[in-house]
Amino acid sequence: MFVKVCGLKTPADIDAAVAAGADAVGLVISGTSVRGLERDHAARLAAHVPEGVLSVLVVNDTPAAEAARIASELGFGALQLHGKAYGEEDFAAAAGIFPRLWRATSLSDRPDTRVGAYGEEVLLLDSPRAGSGEPWDLSLLETARPEGAWLLAGGLAPHNVGEAIGRARPWGVDVSSGVESAPGVKDHDLIRTFVTAAKSAAPHGA
Repeated sequence: MFVKVCGLKTPADIDAAVAAGADAVGLVISGTSVRGLERDHAARLAAHVPEGVLSVLVVNDTPAAEAARIASELGFGALQLHGKAYGEEDFAAAAGIFPRLWRATSLSDRPDTRVGAYGEEVLLLDSPRAGSGEPWDLSLLETARPEGAWLLAGGLAPHNVGEAIGRARPWGVDVSSGVESAPGVKDHDLIRTFVTAAKSAAPHGA
């Protein structure tokens, strides 16, 4: 089970996620998020991510081509374009600059749920309000479950991630607010508990 911990803001946050066994960490550049980082801060944190752990730049209000340039210049491993504002043309523009793209969306936007539909290597399905910690109706996946490398996100926390994995059968999971003690403040004990619960729920690729 692939696990990404998103919205990290300090080197200690990254250390906690890595020590817990996370496969990827997400750093957010956004003017609308409590987890948003300035570019210089994001650069320092990206450099702190150790080899073997994927660093993912997450954006929701940055033009795709600009975000791709930032991801390339700062040495990120992947770029996550999050939300319905990014269409197929945006992904094409970004791919010409930075090829490792993730697409994050919500089923409420009636997206194409085929992994790779926009040229992305990973698809992430989130709640309608990203970063809110609100769960969503997983029964919607019965008619729209992706195949391949896709991540389940939205309302996940240590106490429910195992059940959610059993129901949704994703390739991986993503968490942010579910491992926080306050908005934007990561709880390192919750990170450890979450990753352990997710990793023990199902084998990678199950």
